Amino acid sequence: MVAVQRRSRAILWATVSVAALGFLITLEIIARHYGPAGPITNQAREVIFAPDSGPLLYAGLALTMVVLTWRERFIAAGAAIGIDLTFWLVRWVVDARMNFGNGALWVILGCAVIALTRRTGRERVLLLKGAGLGLLLVAGHKTGDTWLLITSTTRPTVLDEYVATADHALGDPSWLVGRMLEATDPIGSHILGGVYGQLPLAAAIVALYQLRHVAVERRFPGHHLVRTFLVIGLLGPGIYMIFPVVGPVFAYSAEGGQWAVANLWPDTPPSINTPHPIRFDEITPRNCMPSLHTAWATTIFIHSRKGSRFIRFAGSFWLVATLAATLGFGYHYGADLVAGVVFVLTIEGALRSLDHGWNRSGIRLVIYGATVFAVLLVSYRYLPMEMARHPWVFGPLLILAMTSVIYCYVRTTRLWEPKAAPAEQLEPQLMPA
Repeated sequence: MVAVQRRSRAILWATVSVAALGFLITLEIIARHYGPAGPITNQAREVIFAPDSGPLLYAGLALTMVVLTWRERFIAAGAAIGIDLTFWLVRWVVDARMNFGNGALWVILGCAVIALTRRTGRERVLLLKGAGLGLLLVAGHKTGDTWLLITSTTRPTVLDEYVATADHALGDPSWLVGRMLEATDPIGSHILGGVYGQLPLAAAIVALYQLRHVAVERRFPGHHLVRTFLVIGLLGPGIYMIFPVVGPVFAYSAEGGQWAVANLWPDTPPSINTPHPIRFDEITPRNCMPSLHTAWATTIFIHSRKGSRFIRFAGSFWLVATLAATLGFGYHYGADLVAGVVFVLTIEGALRSLDHGWNRSGIRLVIYGATVFAVLLVSYRYLPMEMARHPWVFGPLLILAMTSVIYCYVRTTRLWEPKAAPAEQLEPQLMPA
C-alpha cells in the first residue's frame, strides 16, 4: 500500500513538473512574440548579468537552505556572499550596472548539481526539492512580471467603470481610505508603503518558520505557505486576462494621464452612470481583479495562526496593513478585495484537500468557493448598475457571500485537524483496610 502511494505521488509530481515546464516555455514564446524576453531567459541571464531583484534571489536561497544542516548553511551563505563580492568588484572595474544576487542563484544551482551527482535516494530528493523551491520562488516572480506585460499589451480596454460602479454597493472604500491616508501623511504613507512593498519578506519569514524542522525531519510538511503563494501567482494573472482592471489611482486620478476617465480619486466618488469599457495605455498592468496582494496577505494570515505569538501578531498586522494599503494608495477597489479573499480560500481549500485526501467536504468547499468567485465576477460585469442603485441590498450580500466562504473554509479545515486523545480516566483504587 505504501509503495503504491509513493508511486502515485511520484507520478503526480512528474506530471506537475512537466506541466509547469510546458507552461513556462509557452509563456516564453508568447512574451517573445510581443517583444521582450520571457521568464526563462530573464532568470537564465541573472547567472551572469546583474539581477533585477537581489533580495528575491536570497529569499530563494533561504528556502533552499531549509534542507541543509547548520554547517552547510554557513558554507552556502558564505559562498553566495563571496561570489557576489567577486561580481561586484568586476562590475565596478568595467563600470557595469551594479546589483547583487548572482551568488545566491549560483549556490541554488550548485545544490541542484550536488543533488544529482553526489546524493542518492531520499537525500537526493530532499536536496532537489529544496533547490526547486528556491528556483520556483524566483521563477514565480519572473512569470508574474511577464503576465503583467502581456495583460497591458493584449488588453487595450479595461473594465474599471464596471467595478467602480459596483463598488458603490460597498460605500466606495478606496475613496474613503484614500482620504484617511492623505490625512495621516507622511507617516501613514511610509508605514503602509513599507508593508505593501515588503510582502515577500513577510511571506519568507512565515515560510521559514513553517519549514524550520525540515533539516531535522528530512522531509517537507504536506502543505506550506510557499505552495499557496506559487499557485496564486500562477492562476491569478489568468483572471486578469478575463477581467482587465487598472485601479482607481490610474482610472480616476491624474496618475492615469490622458487615459483617466476623470481626476476624482480620492476626493470625489464617481457618479452612477451606465459603465462601458474604456481604452487605456499599453504600459499599465491590468492587475486588479482579483487583488492578489489581498490573496497573499490572507495566505500569510492563515499560515501564521499556528506559529508563535510574534508570528501570529505579524500575520494579523500584515493582513490589516495590506488591505489598508491596497485601498489607500488607490491600487484596488473594494470589490477586488472581496474577490481576492474568496479566490485565495478556494485555492487554499484545494491544496489542503490535496494534502489531506479528497473527500466530500473538501470537494464541496472548492466547488462552493469557485462558484461564489464566478458569481462575483459576473455580478461586477453585468449587474453594476443594480448594485449601485441598491447598495443596502447588494453591499450586505457581497459581504455575506465572502463570509460564507470564510465560514465554509474554517468549518471544513477544522474537521481535518487531528483531535487530541482524551486523557485516560484512572479508576479510583480502594485504600487497604
